[in-house]
Amino acid sequence: MPTDTPTGAEAGIPPRTTGGVPSDTPTELFEEHRPMLLGVAYRMLGRAADAEDVVQEAWLRWTAEDRADVREPRAFLVRITTRLAIDRLRLAHTRRETYVGPWLPEPVVTDFGPAAPDTAERALLADSVSLAVLVVLESLSPLERAVFVLREAFGFPYGEIAAVLDRSEAAVRQLAGRARRHVDEGRPRYDVDPAERRDLTERFLAAAAGGDLGELLALLAPDVRLVGDSGGKSKAPLRIIETASKVGRFLHAVSADAGLYEYRLVELNGAPALVAFAGGRPDTVIQLEARDGRVQTVHIIRNPDKFHGLKDA
Repeated sequence: MPTDTPTGAEAGIPPRTTGGVPSDTPTELFEEHRPMLLGVAYRMLGRAADAEDVVQEAWLRWTAEDRADVREPRAFLVRITTRLAIDRLRLAHTRRETYVGPWLPEPVVTDFGPAAPDTAERALLADSVSLAVLVVLESLSPLERAVFVLREAFGFPYGEIAAVLDRSEAAVRQLAGRARRHVDEGRPRYDVDPAERRDLTERFLAAAAGGDLGELLALLAPDVRLVGDSGGKSKAPLRIIETASKVGRFLHAVSADAGLYEYRLVELNGAPALVAFAGGRPDTVIQLEARDGRVQTVHIIRNPDKFHGLKDA
């Protein structure tokens, strides 16, 4: 998956060698770095399908390249992938100007596994791929986003990022500072304890499916926001709904259809989420952001184009 991604520790894995000569074939080298390339592209673009397209194009360029002068395949592949993602991101910004209703990233199943055995490292990976952070990243310029992803999510040194972007190290540091300040200002201050979020998500489902407006309101923060993303392709609010009263009434109104779905609790983008299936196909994704034990934001994704990786969730 795009988020099944090694962090800086991955860079310390030496190539397999025989008698001092690397034994990796071009395919083996590419496959070794594919998870990281997917992780970079997904965080850059917010869409798994686009990330896979970018990595596939990077593979084609890698196979067509005269690799005799490529001393560091990892750096070379990251440079190709990042630049392709920047080009696609510029086109995506133009398309999103005509997007119907609020836009949210495409959710992806996350299972960091051995890529992040350390709790702190897992938290960093989960945060860098969270829906809330990816939404904030949308407001960065393509270059700022590239610098932020490579530096904050993958720990690349400024010098390597400068080589990737063909910029001076001083310029990269300036981009990194602006991006970090912007993300810190826009990043919601939510609780991140997975067990608490899972419990809150289960209670939210019980209240919503049971049509219990009182219990729903008790779970919602006074300034709660509901963000729905349908792309105009299914029913969802075309504007952000705010305040507990309005969000609660909306959720209560749609709860009559709750019995039509099968719900599964899945880890998406580093946090628990509800995936509603209709006829065996994903229909709706609901993920909550919490603060002080109450729901601060309800993300609802109903655009069928964004269920690329959820059929087997």
